[in-house]
Amino acid sequence: MKLGQLSKELEKLLLIDEYRDCDVSLNGLQVGDENAEVKKVAFAVDACLESFKKTVEAKADLLVVHHGLFWGSPIAVTGAHYERIKTLLDGGAGLFACHLPLDAHPVLGNNAQMALKLGLKDVEPFGVYHGKKIGYMGTLEKELTCEEIVGRLGIRTNGHNCIIKAGKDKIKTVGIVSGGAAEDVDQAMEMGLDAYITGESSHQTYHPVLEGKINMLSLGHYETETFGVKAVMEYVKEHYGLEVCFVDIPTTL
Repeated sequence: MKLGQLSKELEKLLLIDEYRDCDVSLNGLQVGDENAEVKKVAFAVDACLESFKKTVEAKADLLVVHHGLFWGSPIAVTGAHYERIKTLLDGGAGLFACHLPLDAHPVLGNNAQMALKLGLKDVEPFGVYHGKKIGYMGTLEKELTCEEIVGRLGIRTNGHNCIIKAGKDKIKTVGIVSGGAAEDVDQAMEMGLDAYITGESSHQTYHPVLEGKINMLSLGHYETETFGVKAVMEYVKEHYGLEVCFVDIPTTL
């Protein structure tokens, strides 16, 4: 399959056009020869030198990531940025990035996939960011504790995770926005939800969460954003018959 064709298919699948006005990241193909043949695709959360090296080592023709290389400002191809791009070019690998669209996608997105893992019912969009709802909220079929929610998600916790138990011991309603969205706990409290799940915590949210009597589970920016790329990986494998692999580089943050 040609890289250009696969890139266009992924852009359409992931609804990238809907986010061009509100996402500063360069969603879509960031590096690559559109005429190159793609037989193997690697998937990772972050575009970084380590993920590029592992992509080349795996002999993948394309790396699909959530966090790409470009964030709305020009960046000179020198220093560390030069080394990153040189590694891709020397290894003959392309780079495709999908940021907000992969958070918000109703089926393959980080938040939709976590809602699916939790078995949420009556799922609906939640968490307004730049005028768009990029998260999801819903109701658990059976009440769960914070620990049971973490277990059901299968997330690797560590000393950087922060769980504030300020609400009910048994949780029924949940809001989810992956990554760095601590401030969206305000929207969860406004909705009267029992728990809010995100990636990163924030000092500024601590006392409002306590006073608002809600459970807030900050389970890692990286960990909460592995769900989307893994879902897209399975889709690419099933629908295009391409070989795939997941490049796991946890940051613990």
